[in-house]
Amino acid sequence: MNEMDIEVSGLITTQEEKQTGNNMFQLPANILLSPPAAREWFGKRKETVRPWMVFINTSNFQAPRSLPRLTRRIVKNIEYFQSNYLFVFVGVVLYCLITSPLLLFAVAASLGAGYILHLRHAEGKKLTLLSHEIPLAQQYGVVAICSLPVFYLAGAGAALFWVLGASLVIITLHAACYNIDAVLSQDESRFDLVMEEV
Repeated sequence: MNEMDIEVSGLITTQEEKQTGNNMFQLPANILLSPPAAREWFGKRKETVRPWMVFINTSNFQAPRSLPRLTRRIVKNIEYFQSNYLFVFVGVVLYCLITSPLLLFAVAASLGAGYILHLRHAEGKKLTLLSHEIPLAQQYGVVAICSLPVFYLAGAGAALFWVLGASLVIITLHAACYNIDAVLSQDESRFDLVMEEV
């Protein structure tokens, strides 16, 4: 085989050297935290919501006949009703916040502080500490860190586990008991009718 010698010269920086620069406390550039990106994602979820009458149709609730069918049914239901399950989760979160006024107040105070920081930043008012300008992401971090003790006192940990547990139980029960094959076969037969009419 032929051997080739290639000379490489110049200033080469590794990924570690780039990360340890002055932006040690900066957020990565590829994370989208902007409200338009969140609105777009939420809009996509809203567009893919299946009809709620189909979602809660009690005639489609049947016990699975075997364990392999149960797992297949759960996977199909989660794929088909993914956006509906997201809204069920949001509903459980809202119920938890409404029934816990102290936690609702703590969340509102944190979001209010973040909104005030956002407004100050939009007006061009910079926050400086010891002649150093503090970036907006670090200001949000300070608000989050200061909110943690308030959330702890308001019982956010218990509420978090309650929301996760209740959502998991509700979604798993629906996904396990809802016979998705009946819905999918109806959709396929409607598609066949449309194809025959044309």
